[in-house]
Amino acid sequence: MTTASSEIDVSLYNTVTEGKATILFPKGNEVFYNPVQEFNRDMSIAAIRTWSELFFAEKREKIERKLMNATDEKRKNELQERLDHQAKTQNFTILEALSASGLRSIRYAKEIPHLKLVTANDLEADAVESIRRNVKFNELEGLVRPNQGDAMRVMYSAIGDGEKYDVVDLDPYGSAAPFLDGAVQAVSEGGLLCVTCTDLAILTGSMHPETCFGKYNGMPLKGMFPHEMALRLLLNTIQISAGRYRRYIVPLMSCSIDFYIRVFVRVYTSPQGVKKAASKTAIMYECSGCHSYSIQPLGKIERKENGQDRHTPGLGPPVNSHCDHCGSVHHVGGPAWGAALHDKTFVSKMLEHVKGNEANYGTSQRMKGMITVISEEIDAPLYWTLQRLTGTLHCNSPPIVDLYSAILNAGYKVSASHCGPATLKTDAPAQVMWDVFRCWIKEHPVTMDNIPANSPARALLSKEPAIEANFERHKDAYPESRSIKLTRYQMNPTPNWGPKARAGKKRKQEENV
Repeated sequence: MTTASSEIDVSLYNTVTEGKATILFPKGNEVFYNPVQEFNRDMSIAAIRTWSELFFAEKREKIERKLMNATDEKRKNELQERLDHQAKTQNFTILEALSASGLRSIRYAKEIPHLKLVTANDLEADAVESIRRNVKFNELEGLVRPNQGDAMRVMYSAIGDGEKYDVVDLDPYGSAAPFLDGAVQAVSEGGLLCVTCTDLAILTGSMHPETCFGKYNGMPLKGMFPHEMALRLLLNTIQISAGRYRRYIVPLMSCSIDFYIRVFVRVYTSPQGVKKAASKTAIMYECSGCHSYSIQPLGKIERKENGQDRHTPGLGPPVNSHCDHCGSVHHVGGPAWGAALHDKTFVSKMLEHVKGNEANYGTSQRMKGMITVISEEIDAPLYWTLQRLTGTLHCNSPPIVDLYSAILNAGYKVSASHCGPATLKTDAPAQVMWDVFRCWIKEHPVTMDNIPANSPARALLSKEPAIEANFERHKDAYPESRSIKLTRYQMNPTPNWGPKARAGKKRKQEENV
């Protein structure tokens, strides 16, 4: 019997196997496949599988609640039939709007259960031909539908009477901002939106903050916490896009990875949910000298006597014209997402899934490391870095565990951030952080002669600590991710790693010479 895959002359192509998919690439073509992105695809598969379980469970519970409250026998029978039908036919659809070779869509089709259809779309004819070839080679015709079209046009076609997609995946070269307006409308109620942005130089403020504002409606801050700021700018942009259509987002997990950021958010329709967006949006102030930071929510919610919410502007600013700690001026960032980056229940379920399916993921060790660190993060915006703290004070670096212990012993929470090693997320105010370091420096003095007269360090160290820091090791200073030696932060995976070159006319012309 002749199969569809046997009709393809494999000798004309290089083959790449990732997960359960084997992809054919024309020999000499290095544009489409980036092995570093296997981690992105592994994380996406695990996230979609975890979301799908919650998605189906919520649908069942919704029908069950209606069934429980039904009083009419006919209505009960109708709901019972719906419940039985839902259990037998639970499935969902995915749109990969910018599919390139189709590798991601093919892996989705082979590795995610309960799929009804994956639409693998791309604008380029060569890319769509590659998708068709790889779908045929992997014998997925009928489950993966290649489509040539503009991504925005495809997503807009799902609006109104069109059938929405349960999962919309955006993984562009560069910024996803141009595609968000269509994506937030094309995803179904409670559906999953997966978004990648690779323009981190813009989002972290390394260059052209005005470009960041133009794309993401907010100013970046590149001092102490650039990668979390990037995540918060992207989430706020998604919420702004969704809010125009009476929709709001719930971030499930937000990841800073290598040279890009990747967020997984659910989208719901609710005017009441949109009204709460202002209280989840914030302006961030970062001192230009010592990098102390403060958060200013744009909105505030008060509960009235009748139980209704009253929405008012936030009160502020939380800082003076000059920093209370070192006297420097502040940089202003945002507006940006000011609420939680992750849903702890979702993260816990996803970690459980990865631990139970390690053989299915080529990057499972790194996945466990990153998800575990994310699960340990406290819900406090932004973070400090040990490098910035010690650099500001020109002091020796205390062991990070000692620093965590001092903060915990002072009665505050602290954790690492998945955004980088030697980071501290804490609900301790800046005054406590500087007092902890003042106490450390009393035992490990700095050479003041080497510090310039106008340095923030002189202003900070001229003050006596208001608390006596206790550096005795605290039991909670050793999180699980540290104690069991997980791969928490990835080293550079390959030489000259990063995003591959953008596919374009010039490159194609050079390849055809």
